[in-house]
Amino acid sequence: MAFISILRLSPTPTPKTLSKSRPFSSFNPPLTPFLKFPSKTHLSQQSTVTRMSYNPTPATDRLVSAVSYTLPFFNSLQYGRFLFTKYPSLALLVDPVIPLLSLYRSIPYASFVAFFALYLGVVRNPSFSQFVRFNAMQAVTLDVLLVVPLLLTRILNPGRAGLGFKVDGLGS
Repeated sequence: MAFISILRLSPTPTPKTLSKSRPFSSFNPPLTPFLKFPSKTHLSQQSTVTRMSYNPTPATDRLVSAVSYTLPFFNSLQYGRFLFTKYPSLALLVDPVIPLLSLYRSIPYASFVAFFALYLGVVRNPSFSQFVRFNAMQAVTLDVLLVVPLLLTRILNPGRAGLGFKVDGLGS
């Protein structure tokens, strides 16, 4: 921007100096456009054919993709405990999943095993479709991101009256 004021203060070039510095300065290209668009009457006479390929995703692929999201769902329910105590009607929505959740929590290291089973068995398996592998990888990424608040809570939580407990309650 500073060079604009310098250009304004410089003397204007005369035609003789202009022709010496730029030999083709007198060449003026035509002002006609390079692209020529057809007239509207020509466009209306053409018929447009649209072809679409529709390959529905098989039901088994959709089922495996949906089931892969149970891992981050089960691991995220612990963050809703403050909401469930404050609004008991929200807990009614989770009641049908409680038997599966209790089975999941009763197995030691179930989250760790499910994480690696999902990653190695589905995400890295080329026999599954790209749709299934994408959704499984997204579920694995969500599960990894759910660990970050858990680690912060464990670091900052010195008890039931500490700063970590208050931050966890405000974050939920």
